[in-house]
Amino acid sequence: MSDGNRIQIAIDRGGTFTDCLGRIPPSSPDQEPTDIVIKLLSHDPANYKDAPTEGVRRILEQAYKTDIPRGQKIDTSNIDYIRLSTTVATNALLERKGERHALVITKGFKDLVQIGNQSRPSIFDLAIKKPEVLYEGVLEVDERVTLVGYTSDPRARENAVQFDLDSKQEGDYITKINEPYKGTDQPPNAYDAQGKPTGPPEIVRGISGEAVAILKKPDQELIRKQLHALYHEHGYRSLAVVLMHSYTYPLHEQIIKKIALDVGFDTVSCSSQLMPMIKMVPRATSSTADAYLTPVLQAYIDGFFSGFEDSLRSGEAGTKVEFMMSDGGLTSVDHFSGLKSIISGPAGGVVGMALTSYDKEDKRPIIGFDMGGTSTDVSRYDGQYEQVFETTLDGITIQSPQLDVNTVASGGSSRLFFRNGLFTVGPESASAHPGPTCYRKGGPLAITDANLVTGRLAVEMFPKIFGPDENQGLDEEASQRAFEELTEEINSSSERKLSVDQVAQGFIRVANEIMCRPIRALTEARGYSASKHILASFGGAGGQHACSLARSLGIKTVIVHKYSSILSAYGMALADRVFEEQEPCSETWEGEGSGSQKRISKRVDELRSKVSKELEAQGFKGDRIQLQTLLNLRYEGTDTALMTLQPENGGWDFERVFIDKYKQEFGFVLEDKNIIVDDIRVKGIGKSFDSLGQTVLEEYRQLFTDKKAANTDAAHKVDPLAVRKVYFDQEGRLDTPIIKLDRLEKGTTINGPAILVDQTQTILLEPQCRAHLTSQAVLIDILYD
Repeated sequence: MSDGNRIQIAIDRGGTFTDCLGRIPPSSPDQEPTDIVIKLLSHDPANYKDAPTEGVRRILEQAYKTDIPRGQKIDTSNIDYIRLSTTVATNALLERKGERHALVITKGFKDLVQIGNQSRPSIFDLAIKKPEVLYEGVLEVDERVTLVGYTSDPRARENAVQFDLDSKQEGDYITKINEPYKGTDQPPNAYDAQGKPTGPPEIVRGISGEAVAILKKPDQELIRKQLHALYHEHGYRSLAVVLMHSYTYPLHEQIIKKIALDVGFDTVSCSSQLMPMIKMVPRATSSTADAYLTPVLQAYIDGFFSGFEDSLRSGEAGTKVEFMMSDGGLTSVDHFSGLKSIISGPAGGVVGMALTSYDKEDKRPIIGFDMGGTSTDVSRYDGQYEQVFETTLDGITIQSPQLDVNTVASGGSSRLFFRNGLFTVGPESASAHPGPTCYRKGGPLAITDANLVTGRLAVEMFPKIFGPDENQGLDEEASQRAFEELTEEINSSSERKLSVDQVAQGFIRVANEIMCRPIRALTEARGYSASKHILASFGGAGGQHACSLARSLGIKTVIVHKYSSILSAYGMALADRVFEEQEPCSETWEGEGSGSQKRISKRVDELRSKVSKELEAQGFKGDRIQLQTLLNLRYEGTDTALMTLQPENGGWDFERVFIDKYKQEFGFVLEDKNIIVDDIRVKGIGKSFDSLGQTVLEEYRQLFTDKKAANTDAAHKVDPLAVRKVYFDQEGRLDTPIIKLDRLEKGTTINGPAILVDQTQTILLEPQCRAHLTSQAVLIDILYD
C-alpha cells in the first residue's frame, strides 16, 4: 500500500515516552527497508509543544539529511502515511479534564446515569465514593417509544417479542395495543391540547426486527428552543443524546442531532450511532464519555495538524493520516472519536505482539507484556484478537469494541514508598515530567531508579535526552543518594538491617508481583495455564523484568522483538484498516438452516455489502478485503452475551462455537435455555500487507534445530561495552557483561547473566537463562532445575 519510496511514519504517544518509527520502503524487492527509530519524552514543554510533531520533524531530518527548524510548518510531500496513537482521551478521562457537556435523555430518566446499574464492586468498603458523572446539565425530552413485546400477554417472551409485521400473530398484538381507541376515527399518534393521546400509536418495525409503538414524538420546535438555551445561555458545545430504545429505533435521536447541529453544537454523540446495543445504562455512559472526550481529542488533532502545511489535512500532498482504534484497527480522522481511542496506544502494542510472536505451527498462545513508563498492559493472543464490548475505566462503563487489555499502575516511572512497614510501588507515577530521580529534573524515586542502582540498566546505551540541553544520560549518583536515604529510613524502623541493593531489589520484586496479577487474571482465572504460554515482552522497561516474570509464572519461552521498546509504533506500521457495522437483533437462534438463520443471513449479507463498499472506497480491492461475521449470543434469561465469531469453514454452526466459548469462560452451559441473538456484527479488514514473512519461532527452528549451527561462543568473542556487577535475588552481585546486539550474528546463543542492549532497549538475561538471536528478535529459554 506504499507510494513509491515515500517514508512511512508510525508514532505511539505514551504517558512517558513517545515512540516513533520511520520506514523508507526499499527501491527493489531484494532489499530491506530502512528504519529510523526515535524516542523522546511525551511532555517536554521547554523544548517542543507536541511530541509526535517533533518526532516527525526528527525522522525527516535523518531520512533526508536536511535541517527543519523547530516551529516551522513541516512539508509532508515525502511522507506516504502518518499513523498515530494517543493517550490524550484516556488521560482526559482519568484526570477528569474533558469537555463540559449536557445530557439529552428521555423524560423521566434524568438520573439514569447517576443511579447506574447498582453494582457493588467494593461491597465491604466502609467509605464508598461513587465516581461523579461526566456531564453537567440534563435536558429531558418528552418522547417515548416502546416495544410491542413488552406486554402482560402470556405469549410474550421475557424480554421482547420478535415478529414479522405481516404475520397474524403480530396483528394480534397490534390489535391489543389499539383496543383502547376502538371506534375512534383518530389517526395514529393524535393528541389533544393537553398532550393526551386520542388515537392509537403508530406501529413500525425497529432495526432489531421488533415491533415498536411510537407513543410520543418529540416536539421539534420546543427542542430547538431548549437546545438554543443550552448553547447560548449555558455555553455548552457538546451533547450526549440517549433515548429509550434508540438502539432499535434511532429516528428520534437523529432528529435531535440534526437540530443540535443546526443550533451550532460542535459535538453530538448519539448512543444509537456509537453502539446500537440494548442496555440503556452503558449506552448512556458511553455517550457521555464520547461527548466528554471527543472535543479534547479533536482539539489535540487540530493542534497536531497545525504543525504541518495545510496540504496534510486537505489531502493534497497525498499523505494519509490514520489513527489506531481501541479494537486494533486503523481508521481515518473522520471516523476517529474519543470512545474509539480509549486504549489506542496499547492496542498498537497488542497488534505488534500478535503479528510478530504468534506461530501457527507452534500454536502456543502469546501473553503480551507491555511495560512502559506509567503503567503495564497485559494481553493474550491465541490466533484471534480477544475483544470485549463493555469495560469500566475509572468508574465509567464504556460500551465499545476494545482489545482485551488489562492495565496495572506499575511501570518504569511508578513511584516507590515505604508505608506502614511495607514496600509499596505506585499507583502514583513520576510521569515524564519530572520523571524518576535519575531524569535530572528533581523527580521522586521510581522503578527505573531501582533498576539503575542494582546495575540492570546499561547507562552507556540509554538515550541521552535528559538535562537542560537534552544531551545528558541518566543521573546514577542521584538515584544512589536517594536510595541511601530511603534505606536509612527503612532500617531505622526495623531490627533487620538492609543494604541499598536489598531495598532496591525488594521494590523490584513487589513491582514484578503486581505485574503478574493481570497475567494470571487473563490466563488462570479463565481456565488457561500460564505456563503453557509464550511471554512476548515489549515496552521500554519490559526487557529488564521479563525473565523474572516468566520464572514466577512458570513460562519457559520469552520473545523480545528487536523493536520491543517501540512495538506499539511498530504494530501500527503493520496494522490493517478496519471498518465495522453492527445492528441489534432479537431473534431466538433455531439452528443452522432454520428460519431465524435465513433471516439473520439476509441481514448479514446487507452488512457485508456495506462494509465492503466502504473499504473499497478507501482503496482496498479483492482479496485485500477480509470480512468476519459475529453474532452476540446469550442464554435466554441471562444478561451476559458473548460475541461469537463465525466458524472458520464459513458455516452457520454458531451454537457450537458459543457453547464451547461459554463453557471455557464460565465452566458450565445452560442446556435447557434458548440462545438469543442480541446483535449482528460484520468486521471488515483492509489488509496492509500480503505477508509479514517468517515468524520468530519459524526462524528459530531453522537456526537452532541443528545444535551445531548454534554459535554458542560468539558472545564471548565480542568485546563487551563494559562489565558491571549486577545484583540478583539469590546470587547477589555478579560480573555481568554488557553486549551490543548489533555486534552479534543471528544464530548466536548467549548464557546468562548478561545485559543485551541496542539503541532503544535493555534486556536483562538473568542466571539460568539462555538467549538465542534471530534476525528479528531475541528468544530466551528460562531454565528450570
